[in-house]
Amino acid sequence: MIRKAHIPDIKEIYTILNENAEKGVLLGRSLSDLYDQFRDFFVYISDNDNRFAGMCGLHICWDDIAEIRSLAVKETFKKQGVGRSLVQECLDEARELGIKKVFVLTYVPDFFKGLGFEDVDKSVLPHKVWADCIKCVKFPDCDEEALMLELE
Repeated sequence: MIRKAHIPDIKEIYTILNENAEKGVLLGRSLSDLYDQFRDFFVYISDNDNRFAGMCGLHICWDDIAEIRSLAVKETFKKQGVGRSLVQECLDEARELGIKKVFVLTYVPDFFKGLGFEDVDKSVLPHKVWADCIKCVKFPDCDEEALMLELE
């Protein structure tokens, strides 16, 4: 089951993000950032045992563009379609909101390419760069790949 995140989910989101950040597959986020942006997040709850399986956020950047961010799935739920389902939920919401383009900065580009995302130069993401990336410890030497999906 996928639903919007609730306040009690934030600590679980924080834990999963930091575990994945330690593995080098995504960037960590502070608790403060997560509380500020918790409405961006969807969470996947296992139907079998009601356990938290993963999460993904859709962050609106401008009137026609949004970012898929902080996609992470617990190890025991990987390779079961959880990540794909979470991204699809975010894309569905983007379409409902009238968003025309969705991008991602990622260390796992092949996953997103399998969902139709295509390589894009980071220079086409100016709002992202100046709003969030400038605060990142890796700025200006970002090693994430940028991909974009044009929505119908």
